[in-house]
Parts: sequence; structure tokens; C-alpha cells
Amino acid sequence: MATLSLEIGEDGVALLAINVPGGPLNAPTPEFECDLLAAIERIRSETAIKGAVISSGKPGTFMAGADLTDLVTASGRETLQEAFARSQRLSGLYRRLETCGKPVAAAINGPALGAGLELCLACHHRVLSNDSAAMLGLPDVKTGLLPGAGATQRLPRLIGIARALPLLLEGNPITPEEALKLGIVDAVLPPDELATKAREWVVANRDAVAPWDSKTFRVPGGVGCLASHAAESFQAGTSRLAKSSMRNYPAPLAISAAVFEGTMVSIDLGLRIESKYFATLLASPVARNLMRTLFINKGAANILTRRPAGIAKSAVKKLGVIGAGMMGAGIAHVAAAAGVEVVLIDTTQELANRGKSYSANLLRKEIGKGRATQEGAAALLTRITATQDYSALEGSDLVVEAVFENSELKRNVTRKAAAFLRETGVFASNTSTLPISGLSEAFPRPEQFIGIHFFSPVERMQLVEIIKGRRTAAATLAKALDFVGLLRKTPIIVNDSPGFFTSRVFGTFVDEGMAMLAEGVKPALIENAARMAGMPIGPLAILDEVTIELQLKVHEQAVADALPKSFQRLTAIEVVKKMVALGRIGRRGGAGFYEYPPDGDKRLWTGLRDLFPIAEKQPDVEELKWRVLHIQALESVRCLEENIIEHPEDADVGSVLGIGYPSWTGGTLSFIETIGLAQFVERSKKLARRYGSRFKPTDALTDRAASNRMFYGG
Repeated sequence: MATLSLEIGEDGVALLAINVPGGPLNAPTPEFECDLLAAIERIRSETAIKGAVISSGKPGTFMAGADLTDLVTASGRETLQEAFARSQRLSGLYRRLETCGKPVAAAINGPALGAGLELCLACHHRVLSNDSAAMLGLPDVKTGLLPGAGATQRLPRLIGIARALPLLLEGNPITPEEALKLGIVDAVLPPDELATKAREWVVANRDAVAPWDSKTFRVPGGVGCLASHAAESFQAGTSRLAKSSMRNYPAPLAISAAVFEGTMVSIDLGLRIESKYFATLLASPVARNLMRTLFINKGAANILTRRPAGIAKSAVKKLGVIGAGMMGAGIAHVAAAAGVEVVLIDTTQELANRGKSYSANLLRKEIGKGRATQEGAAALLTRITATQDYSALEGSDLVVEAVFENSELKRNVTRKAAAFLRETGVFASNTSTLPISGLSEAFPRPEQFIGIHFFSPVERMQLVEIIKGRRTAAATLAKALDFVGLLRKTPIIVNDSPGFFTSRVFGTFVDEGMAMLAEGVKPALIENAARMAGMPIGPLAILDEVTIELQLKVHEQAVADALPKSFQRLTAIEVVKKMVALGRIGRRGGAGFYEYPPDGDKRLWTGLRDLFPIAEKQPDVEELKWRVLHIQALESVRCLEENIIEHPEDADVGSVLGIGYPSWTGGTLSFIETIGLAQFVERSKKLARRYGSRFKPTDALTDRAASNRMFYGG
């Protein structure tokens, strides 16, 4: 057998060691399924075999879930019947193992996730390595699916519904200690004892069967509406799921339903119920979108797939950061956490020190949560030198400026830093809107100038937008990507343009919110519609966070630079001017679209009704949701057609991770594919007739829709 070996010991116990070729992790490939079936039939039929122990032939790892690339290909292409059969194939295989008539134990020597944990649950006994890396988990919900090989049925039967649901609905891994406490495993042991103890259990338990195959079995804690936990698990639980997902994500509700229905019937019928729900999810575009963007495309970006070939890998050992505000301080922190020596510069020593204290405050919180030690925190802080002296940049491999969005200010600090940057050093601007090619003119070697746009707060935001100027060299791009890889963040590559990609798309979102306000839409309706569409926060609330005043400065800079009117924020600038004139510049100023009482939660400013009178007839919330999603998707299409963004994958990853575009859509371009190109174009035309030419689809998009040419091919 190509994917596992079977050795029969003198005690009659067969040791099955899984070793799927082609990668560091075992996965349930079709070859593995065939081999496991053959092994099960041997165990069942050969009298010399008294039982079996299943382990992994790969050191330190047991088994992961299914190949997401295969599932993405299947999603939306397989019929419901084919998707049901896909689930039943593996589910049935595990059930055959469970009912083979002989005891089977799992010796779990490392992480067991998804189908790997489901295999363990189908064994009669489970022992787990005490290595902290040996995590157990069912992450399927994060991919838009549910575990399709028995976990929604076996786990509740094993530990009770109330304890099983959080593991199924949240998808987070648990430690060996947590798994033992919950009763998912029977023992936690040193790695070198796993196989021996598992064999001993098999020899001592020749008549073992799964608990749920006993006629007297009852699910711990009860099932159905009359169970003591039912109100919390299903009634209140379903309401919470609907609220948190805004019903945009079908997987959590499907998991809850599969558990509720499946635990009230026999295990075999429960497994069929699970497979039916799995089929509906796999046929849904939401699962495809989540898997393709957040796992496959994001994973490709993380391993720097778009890094220029033939250029030696570089290492940033010393980094200069100019500007010790929240952004610069955040960049300094994540770089120091990655082991880089950092020089943090500001106009005064006091401001530079304040920037370093940002790291100290973060570390204090991490220590309080047990995520960092005093020694580790002290070591990190010693790697940050706070100063106002530019000569401290001497010997830097890379310098990132993170000063205010003002062209002349950025050029000034660039010239000052250039005098000390080594000949081979790269200079990067953290600008979010200003064209890189123009800023590079202040640097003596523009081919070594690039944009590296972080998102705030840097320590939490995963995306980094890397912007190539007209003269940026391939080696400079490679070095920037290597640096982002060192920080373990996700890069997308963008060509130079005012606003680049994320700021352009984000600008349409907040501008549309202000346009709705100017039209007389109720502020609460605007905010709630955006959240119902899947945005993490409403446009008015996010404007308060980034400051309304900044929007005015961006507009004024665009006018000063004589940028085309499409970059001058004309849709919303009058709203911005009215707010700024009243001194309501956002949270930083203590007042914006929201009020910020010192003794309570923020709330929408009641004066908005006077400043922007409420229209007598309010629009349907569905139309507002479409406006929010369409306007951002249309801007992404323009960026793709203008070659600002070269790959649909970057647009989708960038929009989800950078600006919070709903992940259920898969990103701005996947959203168009999700509802259909022709339907998207028609709806855009309707919106354009009602609200203006900004919703008009481009000619190229109209042509694409006519021929049904998907962004991802096919």
C-alpha cells in the first residue's frame, strides 16, 4: 500500500502507520481511502489480527484535513448528489473501521485536524502525545463547510452536545490537556509511549465497541428540545449565530442543525444527515470563496509566490523607521518581534520615546495574558533604539518612512535619510495614497524606492500592500517581499497609482456611506445595512476611527497634485467639509458622526438629523447592502483593468484582509462571480440610473459579462 503500512505483532495487534507521500502532512487522498479500506478488510477477515493501532509514519504529525484545492474545484461543480457521495465515501469508510468487530486504538503523535481527528473519533480508544504542538481541531467551519466524516455525530455523542458545539462552531484547535479534560482522548502520554500503551489497551479490550453502538447508549446531557442545555445550545445559540454571521455564512447554522437532528436518531442515520448538510455547503459559493481566498490564495501570498525569480534571498538585519506615531511604532514593534534591530526616529526625543513606549504597552498586555515573558519583552525592547538623530540610520538595510500623508514632508525625510542609508539599502514609503513614482524623485536611487503600506494597528493587521513605482527594480521588490515574509504578514503587489488598490476601494465604501447620509438615509440604517452586508463596521463609524479630517486632507492633496477628479473624493467631500467646519473630526477629536461620552458607549450624533435632514421615504435595506458591496467591487474592476492590480487573487485577498470586505464573498472580484457577471452588470446599471455614473459598469466588464469570462477562468 502506497499511503500506509500494516505490520502484525506477535500479540496479534496490527500497527497501521499512515504515510501519505508528497508532503509533510498526511491527508485523506483517494489513494489513502483505497489503502485504508484494504487494511480494514484485512483486520476484519484475518483471524490472526486481534485488533489494530493507527498511528502516523510522519514524525510529529498525525493527519490533516482534505485538500482544499480539490474541494474548491468541486465546490459549485459537483451536484448535490455527488457532494453527498463524497462525504459518504469517507464517512462510510470510518464507520466500517468503527464496526470492524475488533478494537481499534489511535496513537496520535501530533496534530490531528479535520478528517484526521474524525479518523481518531472513529477509533475505540485514543491516546495523544503530550507535546504542546499535538493540537486537535475541526477547522472546517472556517472554510465554509462542516466536518463531513462523522465529527458532528461522534463528538456530541462522546462528550455531549453543549461541550461539542463550541469546537464545531468556532473551529479552534485545543491542546492535549484540554482534549483530555473534555474527554476527547483517554490519555496524554510521552510520544515514545503512545504505541505501546495503545497496543496494551487493544490486547486488554478484545470486545470493545463504540459506545453509541450499544443499545443502552444515551448522549451525555441529552438531545432535542427537552435537553437541559437545549435553550442555550439551540434556541439562544441559533439566534447568536444568526446575529454574528448576519446569515451570510451558512456553515454554523448547518452544523447546529446537523447536531440537533443527527443526535436524535441512530448514528448511521445521523451520518447521512451530516453528509446532506455537507453537500449543501459544498455546493454553496460561500465555501468556495472562503477556501479559495483565505486559504489557497492567502497561502500562496504568504510563501511569496509572486517574488521575482532568480534573485537571491535577502535579510533585513537593521531597519530604520521614520515617524514614531501609531503606524511607525507598530512597524517598529513587529520588526523587533521578528528579531530585527530597529532605529525609530521622530522630530524630538520625546516623540521617539513615546513611539517605543507603544511596544512596552503592548508587551505589558501580552505578559498579563501569559503570551510573553518579562525576559522576552526586555529583549524585544532592547532591539528598538528611539532617537531624533538620522545618523543612527547608518548601516540600515531598509528604511520605512511613516510620516503624515503630505508629499513635501515625505520628500524632506527621504532626503535626510538618504544621506545615511547604505548604497545597497532600500527606501520604502508607508504612504496609503500618494504615488510612489513621484515620491521616489527625492531619493538618489529611485530604482531602490518602493511603497510598503502597512495597515493599522500593524501588530494585528495581516495585509501589507507593496507598491511598485515606475522605476522600482525587481531586486527592490524581492527585498520588500522578503521583509514582509520575515514579519509573517501577507503581501499583495500593486502598481503605482493615486490611492493604489486598498485605499481606492476603501474610499468608495466610506464615500458611499456619506452619499447615503447626504441623500437623507437614516444614519443607523446606513450603519446597519453595511454590517448586514458583512462589513465589520459601518462607513460612518470607520470614518470616525481614521478621522474625518484626514479625508479632507486627502482630497486637498489630490487637488494640489492636479489628480483626475475621480481621485478627488467628490461624492462625499461636502459632507466632510460640513463635519470638519463644526470641529467634528472623528474619535481623535472627541466628536464625529458619533458621540463619545466619557461614561458610556459611543452613539450616533443626534445632530446629524439637522445637518442632513432625513428623507421621508427610506430605501430598502437590501438595496443599501447592494450599494455598499457593488461600489467596492466596481472600483476593484477598474483597478484590474487599469493594471493597478495584476491578479484577481491579489484583489480578493487585499479587499478581505485590508479593508474588511466580507469574507463570505471571497473578495471584491469573487463577489462578482458569486452573483454572476451578467447579473452584476445589470444590477450596476440599475444603481447607476438611480444614484449616478459611479455605478456604471465599465465597457470591458460589460463585454466580459456578455461572454461570461470569469476572473478566475472557466
